[in-house]
Amino acid sequence: MKVAVECHSPLLQKSLELFLAKYLTSTKQSEIVIRDEECINDKRCFYIASRSESSADLVKPFSKAQLIIELEKKYKSLYAKEESVEVSAAKEEMDFSILENRIAFLTKEYQENILRAVKAFYEK
Repeated sequence: MKVAVECHSPLLQKSLELFLAKYLTSTKQSEIVIRDEECINDKRCFYIASRSESSADLVKPFSKAQLIIELEKKYKSLYAKEESVEVSAAKEEMDFSILENRIAFLTKEYQENILRAVKAFYEK
């Protein structure tokens, strides 16, 4: 998740930058843009309001955990459809024959070891 922060409030701007340091990127490269001003016609916009508004994604005051959870929800709502198509295509392309052969080999080896142990026990 790549996030950019564009807030008019310097305090909110700095707080968000500290909270989201590992996610920060430029506005052009970002997948989500956090703003403290309502956005129109920008699906990437994550709006933080100071009071309960119907269009707000998050209302102040909030914790770092609340912020991350809400950002993840927004990210999933924007990009989950694209990723699910890619994942399903990748699953169709996978060939499990190598894995199946390895499991069969390990199972047979395990079975032989158990039989050896049982025979050794009863031969005493």
